[in-house]
Amino acid sequence: MKIVILAGGLGTRLSEYTHSIPKPMVKIGGRPIIVHIMSHYLKYGFNDFILATGYKNFVFKKYFKNFKKQGSQFETKINNKKCKITIVDTGKKTMTGGRLKKIKRYLCNKTFMFTYGDGISNVNLKKLIKFHKNNKKIVTVTAVRPPARFGEIILNKNIVSSFKEKPQVTNGWINGGFFVAEKKFLNLIRGDYEILEKFPLETVCRKKQLAAFKHRGFWKCMDVKRDRDELQKIYKKNNFFLKR
Repeated sequence: MKIVILAGGLGTRLSEYTHSIPKPMVKIGGRPIIVHIMSHYLKYGFNDFILATGYKNFVFKKYFKNFKKQGSQFETKINNKKCKITIVDTGKKTMTGGRLKKIKRYLCNKTFMFTYGDGISNVNLKKLIKFHKNNKKIVTVTAVRPPARFGEIILNKNIVSSFKEKPQVTNGWINGGFFVAEKKFLNLIRGDYEILEKFPLETVCRKKQLAAFKHRGFWKCMDVKRDRDELQKIYKKNNFFLKR
């Protein structure tokens, strides 16, 4: 099964790094975050990647240049596991939906997976696939409840009855990436400037063709420098990406 990683955005909120490299190439533990994402898929036996790049596309090509190239694919090993990588330049200004549309010709099967190039999780991908197949919907999204940005204080009148430092959000779920989709989903994407999270996903939701796989384990996206620093601490503490 093909895995598409959306890796073409400008990453302006992480400008400390992205002035010179794309966000997915920002390193955690000495390796780009995109490699950690790929490592997670490889753990579950998925090894055929399509990188939908755009901003500073050449950085990806330079990073993988020493790997064996077969036609448009690079063949390499990550954590001693073989994988195939196809790097597709989907355009600097193309939006998330447009990037997905542009890799359509590389999808040989009806079902594929895709995710963002800045989100790390320990979601069980085998269970995710099984859930998608059992529900028979066009798209399945992994729903997560991330840690709150700030500490939570619960008041009883003017007395604090509970104080928790950055607890997990208890109400509501958000889009955590790690999608499974049927190829026909791409027909809902109308062009380069289509935002994936707008018309395409809103449409399958309205048609009751969007399922949510609830993941209560680890998940974190790298949106700003603080996120990157927190992920670095996690990695140093328990080498999370390799041991999960």
